[in-house]
Parts: sequence; C-alpha cells; structure tokens
Amino acid sequence: MKRLGALLASLLLAGSLTACGGTAAQEMQSIQVFAMDTVMGLRACGGETEAALAAAEDEIYRLDEALSRTREDSAVSRLNSAAGGTPVDVGEELRDLIARALDFSAATDGAFDITLAPVSSAWGFTEDTYRVPEDAELALLLPCVGAEHVHLEEGTAVSLDQGTRIDLGAIAKGYASDWMAAIYQEHGITHGIVDLGGNTWVCGGNLEGEPWQIGIQDPARSAGALAGILEASDAFAVTSGGYQRYYTAPDGTVYQHILDPKTGYPVESDLLSVSILCDNGTMADAYSTALYVMGSAGAQAFWRTHGGFEMILITTAGQVLYTPGLSEKITPTEGSGYEYASILP
Repeated sequence: MKRLGALLASLLLAGSLTACGGTAAQEMQSIQVFAMDTVMGLRACGGETEAALAAAEDEIYRLDEALSRTREDSAVSRLNSAAGGTPVDVGEELRDLIARALDFSAATDGAFDITLAPVSSAWGFTEDTYRVPEDAELALLLPCVGAEHVHLEEGTAVSLDQGTRIDLGAIAKGYASDWMAAIYQEHGITHGIVDLGGNTWVCGGNLEGEPWQIGIQDPARSAGALAGILEASDAFAVTSGGYQRYYTAPDGTVYQHILDPKTGYPVESDLLSVSILCDNGTMADAYSTALYVMGSAGAQAFWRTHGGFEMILITTAGQVLYTPGLSEKITPTEGSGYEYASILP
C-alpha cells in the first residue's frame, strides 16, 4: 500500500495539492497535525493567529473521533453496529452530514457512495490488511451498497438496512476544511493555508498581495512533481486519484483504493486525477471522488449540467483538461509532456 503525502513532513509537499506563496509565506505561524490517517499542515497570519491555530487543531481531533468508523465509541460505529432497520440517534451534526452525502450520491447517480464500507473492508483498504476478494464475496456485499439503504429517521436518528455500513472517509476531510475556514474567519485570519492532505483551503492571498499558488501534482511522476500551478484566493481545492493510495498484489497487479460502487472493484478510469476548485470543501471532496469514478466524459457532462465549480482533469491520454473559468489561472509546467486544453462549455 502506498499513501502519497501521508508521511511527508513539509506542508508545501503534503498531499496532492500543495500551497505556496513565495518566501513571505514562511513568516506565518504554523502547526502540523496527524489525524484522519494524514499529516495535515495549517498556516495563518493576521488576527488571533495562535488562538485560531489552537482551535483548528482541537476541531480536527474532534472530527477525527466523531467521523471515524474504526473507533468503537464513535456515532458512526454505533450506527454501523446496530441491527438492521434500528434507528440510532447520531446527533444533529452527523445526521446533517449523512443527509448531505445522500444528496451528493443522488446528484452523481451513485458515483459518490458512503455505503461502500463493507466492500472497502473486503479489499483491506480500511484495516490495512490488503487482499483481492473473490467475486462471490463481492456479489454478497454489493446488494447492501447504495444510498437507498440509508434512512433519515425522525429527529437526529438514522437507520441502515441489514448488512449496510457507512464510511465518511471520502467526505470527512472536505467537511473538516469547511470548519477550518469558519474558525479562521471567526478569529480574523487574513492570510492562511489549510492543507489536509489532498484537501486544501487558501485564505485570502499571500503576504505579497498575490493569489496563492496551488501546485497540481503530476500523478505520473514522483511526489512533488507538478503538472501545473493554479492561482486561487479564498477557495477550496481537492484532488482525488488512484495514485494516492494503492495496493500492489504479489502478482504485481496494482489495485487503487477508489472503488466503483456498481462493481465493487477499483475504478477503471481514463483519468489519473480530478481536482475540484469551489467555495465549499465538503462538495469539493465529494465531487472529486465522484467525477473520478465517472471518467473524463462523465465528469465533463456533469460539470456542464450542474456547474458551480471549476475542475481540472488529468487523463491517461496525457491531457490536462480544465474548465474555462481557470483559463487565466492555470500555468502549465514546462516539459511535463502534457497537452493542456480548456473544456468546451
């Protein structure tokens, strides 16, 4: 199994999206946190900097505990372990997040799905006990996959059909980044970077008065190699790709961690990565995964139909495709070997 970015000590190299803003950015106060199985880096300047960073760190740890499905005392674990059809009071925050996840599932025709937990466990991606499940095993698990097996009950209760379990890992970091933005704003932070390992939020611009520069990692090369640079201010940027986490079987076959809800197998995509840029971290996290599952044509069709976000697709055919709103914000990397083109509206 390989986890790109999970063990990198530098904020500017952690994850699939890296944020930088010139030498002045190093004057900021910073902290590093390990949560959600990821090294996270936070930088801030202006306002109540120390208080903001302390509050952000506490919030990350709180969310790590609250949204985990591997902690026996979490609401997610209680819901997953309850008998099928039994309403479980999960609290207002978790119920609302599950409701949003179901909305994303409906919008993406099931490409985003929080009920893949049993299938992910069958592959060993959650427990780090990697193996290739038999077709018969997946055939027993797939009937329990799908948003229709999750039920929002009265008050703050949720129930799951028998055999269904949820995992919020594909949305948790995006949700956490929304909280980081709220904390920074509450404490008057004027410049900052929140890097949650592939989930980045940039606050304002850098200390030189320019937009932050977000590095788009080249999935085909080693960590730190970039396929382009994106300018952004006050925005969330999230990347998903099979290169981020994968398992190499004894026979040399590589199995990536992003699973297709329809087949239970790792996604076979013509995409190497999907990057979403928008004003909401939770949505960016969900869409980056879903559009990767859809493939290039499906992702472009989804953007044309729904809009509300910008997008960068890196394809297996050697293209970097971006939505027109990024035309003046993206700088290609010289010598990358990619063909850069704007997606037609």
